Amino acid sequence: MTMINITRMSSKGQIVIPVNMRNNLKAGDELIIIKDDERIILRKAENLTEQLKEDLEFARRTEEAYKRIESGEFITVDSENLFEEMGKW
Repeated sequence: MTMINITRMSSKGQIVIPVNMRNNLKAGDELIIIKDDERIILRKAENLTEQLKEDLEFARRTEEAYKRIESGEFITVDSENLFEEMGKW
């Protein structure tokens, strides 16, 4: 059954999950938040598969790397020195 409710975000970025939507949640439960342009998905972390956890970590690291590249934090390596440079990692 789909439930819909409205809540507000505080000035500190906190939100309240309405009481009728948190019947299987308790204080201290870990939740995962997934956001794209238009959606925010909130899900209990304990129900995630290991593969999904790995995929989310990969996505997080990829996003961080992309931001570093956009800000100019990268090096240029020619094909002759590629493996030598990779060995430093």
